[in-house]
Amino acid sequence: MIQITFPDKRVQEYPKGVTGMQIASGISEGLARNVLSIMVNEQVFDLQRPIHQNAEVRLLTWNDDEGRSTYWHSSAHLLAEALEALYPGIQFGIGPPIENGFYYDVDLGDQTISSDDFPKIEEKMKELAKAGSEYKREDVSKNDAVEYFTKKGDKYKLDLLKDLEDGTITFYTQGNFTDLCRGPHIPDTSKIKAIKLLNIAGAYWRGDEKSKQLTRIYGITFQKQKELTEYLERVEEAKKRDHRKLGKELELFTFSEKVGQGLPLWLPKGAQLRERLESFLKKAQLKAGYVPVVTPHIGHKDLYVTSGHYEKYGADSFQPIHTPVEGEEFFLKPMNCPHHCEIYKSRPHSYRDLPLRLAEFGTVYRYEQSGELHGLTRVRGFTQDDAHLFCRPDQVKEEFLKVIDLVLYVFNALDINDYTAQVSLRDPENKAKYIGSDENWEKAERAIIEAADEKGLTTKVETGEAAFYGPKLDFMVRDALGRKWQLGTIQVDYNLPERFELEYTGSDNQKHRPVMIHRAPFGSLERFIALLIEHCGGNFPLWLAPEQAIILGISEKYNDYVENISEFLKNSDIRASIDERDEKIGRKIRDAEVRKVPFMLIVGEKEAENKTVSVRKHGHGDLGSFSLDGFIELIKKETNQFIS
Repeated sequence: MIQITFPDKRVQEYPKGVTGMQIASGISEGLARNVLSIMVNEQVFDLQRPIHQNAEVRLLTWNDDEGRSTYWHSSAHLLAEALEALYPGIQFGIGPPIENGFYYDVDLGDQTISSDDFPKIEEKMKELAKAGSEYKREDVSKNDAVEYFTKKGDKYKLDLLKDLEDGTITFYTQGNFTDLCRGPHIPDTSKIKAIKLLNIAGAYWRGDEKSKQLTRIYGITFQKQKELTEYLERVEEAKKRDHRKLGKELELFTFSEKVGQGLPLWLPKGAQLRERLESFLKKAQLKAGYVPVVTPHIGHKDLYVTSGHYEKYGADSFQPIHTPVEGEEFFLKPMNCPHHCEIYKSRPHSYRDLPLRLAEFGTVYRYEQSGELHGLTRVRGFTQDDAHLFCRPDQVKEEFLKVIDLVLYVFNALDINDYTAQVSLRDPENKAKYIGSDENWEKAERAIIEAADEKGLTTKVETGEAAFYGPKLDFMVRDALGRKWQLGTIQVDYNLPERFELEYTGSDNQKHRPVMIHRAPFGSLERFIALLIEHCGGNFPLWLAPEQAIILGISEKYNDYVENISEFLKNSDIRASIDERDEKIGRKIRDAEVRKVPFMLIVGEKEAENKTVSVRKHGHGDLGSFSLDGFIELIKKETNQFIS
């Protein structure tokens, strides 16, 4: 017998070799119908896979991220089976689940696929799904695996096999399709009911631009047609909210091929939006004891060799800048932290000086592959709201808690309330990816976990997601459309102080090593603004809106009064503009609605006589007549504590 521990800490004995499906069936028929996979000691298993030792388990359904991931992974295999039936000779790359759905990379050879072919592929998938084919797992020797894919002529699977060790290789088969795969999968194809292929893109094999470009087919599946319909409605809403579309309409930012891919140009209104976000955070940081610093956009190669970025991050950096001095190389900085280490090192420090909190809105540069660039969310030059806190070991937890408070203050100000805190730890099976001693990693990971627990954050642990120099707490935010974004981050780092030989003099008059905390509540201004645009559909909070009001005169007769209103609002720190066009008032109102200006002040004969304004609110309609002082009060009330 073995002991199975459930999430509520209840322990029950089962025969050795019990499966997840047997456990679910023993609890209830309903659970057995809905369960998709099982978490066994933090590893996801198929429901048919035997459990041979004592284990902590969690039965996974559609309501669990891991359950949906299993479902979509199985759906990717169903897509591959349909493609192989319809396009003989096709070769397969990889087909993983993603946050919403799945994709499969394929080499079609001389054949082609377009979105016009989606209906017939979907029909084939539905036909195969109805067959209820079981997903069967099989352990395979490396020799047999190589022989199978050699005979099949699938060079991409053979390439993947090169990196796999004998004894770790598994195949999964459903129907007439067999794939090289670790799993897990759902019990059978009958659970896949509603199917939609979404789009086609190009993708280089293994992300290498020198390799062949494969065809990537994206899709999504659900257990009910109603769920698919609701998802597609959200997709349509997302298109309306796309930050690239709204950024153009609201005149916030643009891109230029001459400037370069992934390098955004901020237009006046977008620059104002950025500046207000910066001012908001700078004000909060000053209150919290941060001091501002400024560092160059480049750094000597030796700086990044010392920090470890050259070794671990070199492939993602721009090519070195060579100076006239032989052998001298500079890099566009990929991170601000090495520069801040040198600022700390520029003078001696006592234990009384700590914590020292250095803050900078620093622009960094990383050479993202062109196929991965996407609006403001994936760019090659972006500005981090970066800060680095240098503290004594006994101050780490307190400082970490204060940073969490600052992140939550930012989220509250922008009405961001659907988030989880991801505890990102190193992969203990692949320590070569990281720098630093086991002792320092254990201390850093423990500090993060304790701080998150103390704040009562909803957390999820992700092994292998740590930065190369330390573990971190990442804030994963869901926007108004339910999509997940990684924004704010806090990291504990014992390693860079070691590499830069940073010191402070302790109360014992001896030299000690400080601990470094990296933090960025926004993450990057570019990605944060992209999220913000889509989250609020371009209807920014009033305190943040680049343009808070627009004054609309019914005719030129009232231009003098319109100018007086504009001057009054300017003196009251209200951001307002005038629509001076020779257009009918109805057209001006419609255009202001499209531009999402929060308030419209309409001025005609009655308003000019009474020294009032007729106020319309975006999305709400007429609010009635206000004195200018009354309108200022309305603005002040809505902008509350975040106005600056």
